[in-house]
Amino acid sequence: MTTDQTTAAPTAVVGKLSRLDRFLPLWIGLAMAAGLLLGRLIPGLDSALDSVKVGGVSLPIALGLLVMMYPVLAKVRYDRLDTVTADRRLLISSLLLNWVLGPALMFALAWIFLPDQPAYRTGLIIVGLARCIAMVIIWNDLACGDREAAAVLVALNSVFQVLAFGLLGWFYLSVLPGWLHLSGAKLDVSGWDIARNVLIFLGIPLLAGYLTRRLGEKTNGRVWYEQRFLPRIGPAALYGLLFTIVILFALQGDAITNRPLDVARIALPLLAYFAIMWAGSYALGRSIGLGYERTTTVAFTAAGNNFELAIAVAIGTFGVTSGQALAGVVGPLIEVPVLVALVYVSLALRRRFRS
Repeated sequence: MTTDQTTAAPTAVVGKLSRLDRFLPLWIGLAMAAGLLLGRLIPGLDSALDSVKVGGVSLPIALGLLVMMYPVLAKVRYDRLDTVTADRRLLISSLLLNWVLGPALMFALAWIFLPDQPAYRTGLIIVGLARCIAMVIIWNDLACGDREAAAVLVALNSVFQVLAFGLLGWFYLSVLPGWLHLSGAKLDVSGWDIARNVLIFLGIPLLAGYLTRRLGEKTNGRVWYEQRFLPRIGPAALYGLLFTIVILFALQGDAITNRPLDVARIALPLLAYFAIMWAGSYALGRSIGLGYERTTTVAFTAAGNNFELAIAVAIGTFGVTSGQALAGVVGPLIEVPVLVALVYVSLALRRRFRS
């Protein structure tokens, strides 16, 4: 491949995106700024938005997440899931990245970058334990990853999240620091609360997407469903994403803007974490022979985190004004723009990966 062809590849891919997709970084930046301004300019807005909760998450955020996930899960071809579950390389590598490497890496980075800040350090470790089951579906879809693989891996992460979150929290916050003669903390989290979170934010849109495809194909056929129906509901996913970002940052605007230096310190290990997890996962996917689509899916599911769960656990255990809660809030502040940038990196690598 010539240099001109290599340079033109990402441009050609990005050029096929809709205007909404093509300028997504701009829309997300505006949504973050709008949320921060609303939170600062409207007194009591954060309390009003947080007054009603679903699964421990503010109702507006819950609605935004459900709207965001439904169109993508409606695109999944559920009759092809057996080809994903048969790929042991995909499943084993994802489990190792998400539940062995990810938490261990965040633990190490938290201690390296924040040795004198136990509250922020604990908050980051909680973020590392909360594996992504929501926004990763959006990033994977934008990067042209394997939708069926994403559905399976997100479901797998959800099961492990219910079973392992509390156990890993106890290990990384109490047991391992004791072994290493470091200061530790305790994490009081209910397994039922996590299960409820998973059932709401994954179960509802997954069931809705599955039923929509089954009924749509049965009534009008697959061609109509994929060429006529899906393009109509597709933009709702990004509208839901932007709405969620506005509400999230409106809720936490004061915490972010009042402590900019602390936010910067928390951001450094997060940046290192996302870069290492994504690049390492990409390298692993290619080394074990996965194609572009599944390598991309493994990379985004490994790099993304369930910030909704992390924030809810940090606030429920340590309080809304705690340093642990601030670290959870900074998570999406850094994750959203970084993973959007990695979507474009993935698209740029697509042609080279295949060749």
